[in-house]
Amino acid sequence: MLYQLSYAPARGKALYRQARHMATSIARQIRIGCICAWILASKACYAAIPMHSPFPPPIPAEMLLLAYRSGIFPMADRRDDPEVFWVEPKERAIIPLDRFRASKSLRKLISKDVFRVSVDEAFDEVIKACAQPREDHPESWISERIIASYRQLHRAGHAHSVECWAMEDGTEKLVGGLYGVSFDQVFCGESMFSHSSNASKVALGWLVSLMNAAGYRLLDCQFMTDHLRSMGAVEITQKQYLEALAHCGGSPFATLPKAHETLLSDAERGHSSPGKLIAQSLTQTS
Repeated sequence: MLYQLSYAPARGKALYRQARHMATSIARQIRIGCICAWILASKACYAAIPMHSPFPPPIPAEMLLLAYRSGIFPMADRRDDPEVFWVEPKERAIIPLDRFRASKSLRKLISKDVFRVSVDEAFDEVIKACAQPREDHPESWISERIIASYRQLHRAGHAHSVECWAMEDGTEKLVGGLYGVSFDQVFCGESMFSHSSNASKVALGWLVSLMNAAGYRLLDCQFMTDHLRSMGAVEITQKQYLEALAHCGGSPFATLPKAHETLLSDAERGHSSPGKLIAQSLTQTS
C-alpha cells in the first residue's frame, strides 16, 4: 500500500465489500479458494498450538503468497485487532518502472548520499515504524498479527525492506524506509515511513532503481494518492492488474538484496558513490 499514503479503515472495508459483489469468474474462484485454504490452514494451526501460545497465529507464508498472486491482500482495523479482512481494490495504483518521476531535487539529494541506504538490514524496525500512529492517522491497519505474518514472509525470502540511515548525535539511526512483498517479477509496496525530510522518497527512488537492475517488471502500490501520482503512479483496473501479474511470472535476474550488493560493488570499483549511480539511473526514467 506504500503508506505514507492516506489509509482510512472505512475506505479499506468499502473496497472489500465492493470486491465481494464482483461477478464470478475463474480468477474470482481462485481468490475465494485462496481465502478458504487459509482458513482451513489456520484452523489446523489452532489445533496444534499450546494453550499458552499467542492466538491467533500468523497467516501462513504460503497462503499470503497465494493471496498476492491472486490480487488480494490482508488488512486490519487497528493495531490490536486479532482478525484480518481481505481487500481486492477495484482500481490498483502501480508505478511503471520506466516512468518513475524523480524530481531534480530528489535526484540531487540521492546523489549526495545524504542517507546511507540498505536493503533487508532492519526489516523488523521498518515494519514497526510503519505501524506507529501518525498525526493524521492515529490508528494503524498494520496489526500485531500482520507484523508477525510479514516477518515470517521475510524469513522465507519474500518480503524486503529498504532503509535510510542518518547520523544523529554521533549515532547512525533509522530515519526512513519502506517494506513490501516480492514474488516472481513483482514487488507489492506495503508501507513507508519518514522521520527525516524526504527519506521515504529516497527509499522509493532506490527501490525503483534496484528493481530495474534486478529485472523486476511490476511495482504495485495498491491505492492511489496524490503523493504517488506525482511520482508517476497510474491507476489500472483490477482486471488489468491480474493480467499484468500473469505476465510477470518469471524470475528476476537477481533478488533486491543481491542487486543492492552489486550496486555497492560497482560504485566501489568505479570510484563513485552509490547515490550517484542511483541518481543516474533515475535520470533515464524521469
